[in-house]
Amino acid sequence: MRDYGAMGQESHWRLWLAVLVGWILLGLTFTFNYYLFSDHYVAIFQRAPTLQQMLVWELPYWLLWALLTPAVFRLTRRFPLERGRLLRNSLVHTSACVALSLAHRAVYLLAGWLLHVAVYRELGSFSSVFNFLFFFNLPTGFMSYATVLLVSYLVDYYRRHREEELKISRLEADLARTQLEVTQAQLQALKTQLQPHFLFNTLNSISTLLDEDAEAADEMLARLGDFLRLTLENSGAQEVTLQEELEFLRCYLEIERVRFQDRLAVRMEIEPETLEARVPNLILQPIVENAIRHGIVARAGAGSIEISSRRDDGRLKLRVKDDGPGLKPNAAKGGESRHGLGFALTRARLERLYDARQNLCISDAPEGGLQVVVELPFSTFDTLSCH
Repeated sequence: MRDYGAMGQESHWRLWLAVLVGWILLGLTFTFNYYLFSDHYVAIFQRAPTLQQMLVWELPYWLLWALLTPAVFRLTRRFPLERGRLLRNSLVHTSACVALSLAHRAVYLLAGWLLHVAVYRELGSFSSVFNFLFFFNLPTGFMSYATVLLVSYLVDYYRRHREEELKISRLEADLARTQLEVTQAQLQALKTQLQPHFLFNTLNSISTLLDEDAEAADEMLARLGDFLRLTLENSGAQEVTLQEELEFLRCYLEIERVRFQDRLAVRMEIEPETLEARVPNLILQPIVENAIRHGIVARAGAGSIEISSRRDDGRLKLRVKDDGPGLKPNAAKGGESRHGLGFALTRARLERLYDARQNLCISDAPEGGLQVVVELPFSTFDTLSCH
């Protein structure tokens, strides 16, 4: 295998060697220019120029390079100095540098002669000016071309960098949008699974009551119709206010009270400030349903369910407790897994909506029975929430 560290070190030294050679060549160029045209400097600077004379002497020179700058920019984009085309494009830029510098020099001398710069007046005709000064100070022209070339590369690099950043931002936005769509689809699928699960259990209860109490079964059907109408109104919403969620829950409990009559007692302790909190749609119904199936049904006599909510340190805590047998009798059968599909779907929805910022805890209550505690970030529809 090749030693890539050694290759990098070799490239490093080649770069610095090229820089050193470049500056040496530049220094030699100016040295020979000063040596070969020393009489020109004497002729030009034998008297101290005025500020006006210096402006007339200097400004046309740099304004002409400003006019040539777009051409150099176009050459840089068309013939970039990059691997694979470095030699050919270097020759193109060398030729362009010489050609533009000579053309610049000719136009500059004509402009100076027309503006009657002092030294030009002494030389007389334009041909005399041209012959005397055409090759004078050409290295400055070469440096001007190189400077514009460098600036063009910096501008082009910045433009490409911004385009890449914009492209990456668009890709990230598209990815985030796709992930959001996937998450919403998964949430909707989980919610769609949950609703038939509840419906199946309710219809099963109605079927059982048909033989025992037809009137009660008929009332349960009427309550079920009300509940379904209420849920369909919010079928597209993944989150609702806690107040709306409690309305769904009360409608569901009316169905269950028809079935259990006096055996089911429900107590709610809801802090008023939590009523506007955002909660997943139908988050409480499967938890309460589990409390009824494994708490109330498991008891010989009447049973109770407590539902509470409170705000604690920026979090919403929902608690559902029953006075059934709890988890301990079911430990040998898998504990929490005994509570089936409702909890699995609820946990999956919470994870999809809130990632690690949620918590679903199922445990034996200190005073007996089972308690389920759901913790969510506290937010309302009037405030921003990072989902």
